[in-house]
Amino acid sequence: MKAIFVVALWCAFTTVVAQPQVKKESIAERSVSVFTTADKTDLRLSPAGTLSFAPFGQPLETEVCVFVDPAKTFQTFIGIGGAITDASAETFAKLSKAKQQEFLSAYYSTDIGIGYTLARTNIQSCDFSSGSYSYVSEGDAALKSFSIAHDEKFKIPLIKQALAAAGGNMPLYVSPWSPPAFMKDNNSVLQGGRLLPQFRQAWANFYVKFIQEYEKRGIPVWGLSVQNEPMAKQRWESCIYTAEDERDFIKENLGPTLAKHGMADKKLIAWDHNRDLIFQRASVIMGDPDAAKYVWGFGFHWYETWTGSAMQFENVKRVNESYPDKNLIFTEGCKELFNLTKVNDWSLGERYGLSMVNDFNSGTSAWTDWNILLDERGGPNHVGNFCFAPIHADTRTGELIYTNAYYYLGHFSKFIRPGAKRIGSASNRDRLQTTAFLNTDGKIIVVVLNLGDDKVDYNVWIDGHAAKTTSLPHSISTFVIE
Repeated sequence: MKAIFVVALWCAFTTVVAQPQVKKESIAERSVSVFTTADKTDLRLSPAGTLSFAPFGQPLETEVCVFVDPAKTFQTFIGIGGAITDASAETFAKLSKAKQQEFLSAYYSTDIGIGYTLARTNIQSCDFSSGSYSYVSEGDAALKSFSIAHDEKFKIPLIKQALAAAGGNMPLYVSPWSPPAFMKDNNSVLQGGRLLPQFRQAWANFYVKFIQEYEKRGIPVWGLSVQNEPMAKQRWESCIYTAEDERDFIKENLGPTLAKHGMADKKLIAWDHNRDLIFQRASVIMGDPDAAKYVWGFGFHWYETWTGSAMQFENVKRVNESYPDKNLIFTEGCKELFNLTKVNDWSLGERYGLSMVNDFNSGTSAWTDWNILLDERGGPNHVGNFCFAPIHADTRTGELIYTNAYYYLGHFSKFIRPGAKRIGSASNRDRLQTTAFLNTDGKIIVVVLNLGDDKVDYNVWIDGHAAKTTSLPHSISTFVIE
């Protein structure tokens, strides 16, 4: 009966998307390619040999193992990418044509780059803009003056080049940092403030206008978030929404407005803030069916804490368990307080590795870094909120600087492809952390993270077979099982 059910379920979904399939040959017949990035070595997403599987029954408690079960599947993988902000686009424009092409290939090529498959951009200005700006004139609630001419100088050209470099089909979602000043109770795009009730519908119309204008220029918009960091009063562009505010705006204004304009298929992302309050936000919004029906999923950031042991991955997992029909997407993260002398700090990449392993294991379907590119100051940024990016451009010399965060991201984005299913995986030692996916072509991808100071000998165990290998101190390895 179980076999009949599995076949029936598979048939039901093959008309929608190709489903990952475990090939029938024995694990012992499959080759394993290893790619490694490690501190105090020259290994940077480097081929690190091949392995083979041998029969290996019950492990002893003294044997370190990473266990993988391809038959146990979870969420479908959407993609990994980064935000194309004003700052990224302005910095990109200062590079030579050769360096621009190197940069685009580094992120979006699946052959010589790390194969990004997802992007985010800002609606109106954010902190990573050279200055505050709006698409409408002061007081124009009818949006008659709406224009995205500002974006046509730098941002739209880079988005188009990124889309082309990614093969012409890459989901892009958009996020606002603040409504225009006249729509808010503090009459400023900065320092928080709240959307005035009389402008809620005008603001909902604003999202539609933005999407329409981008799509007129050949840039499809896959989704949108309601508000970037809705519980943060910042010295840059920001706007406060309580959970009830966001719920009511979704059900009374934004959701119906998207549907009215033929945009019901756009992925509407709620919350878009830190892991700490994600469960409370989800429970309030999902508690109202009239709001919940419009919500595709919940976005989250990582700024609630910098202490690895205290990062609140469990909150993400609780949302996944409570609302399994909704999606989870990591929408922003970066290392703040930029210092050019710290671009080689190994902790930059390790934070990405730690977050990605645990976010995916908690049910996350998509993962988006913050700025894809910043300059040698960690900007431009109109309020001095300078940050790290995986790649920096030294605009004084025209050279690109690759931090180890770029390589840690690549250990996931280069190998785990859209449509993959996360599969069962676990380590029997806390010195190693792991996640695993099954691609639609049948390849098994296993990522193993070592945040410790010691080398660890271990086995990758699948279906009574194991491949022996070694994890270097402060390293990340990806195993591609053909």
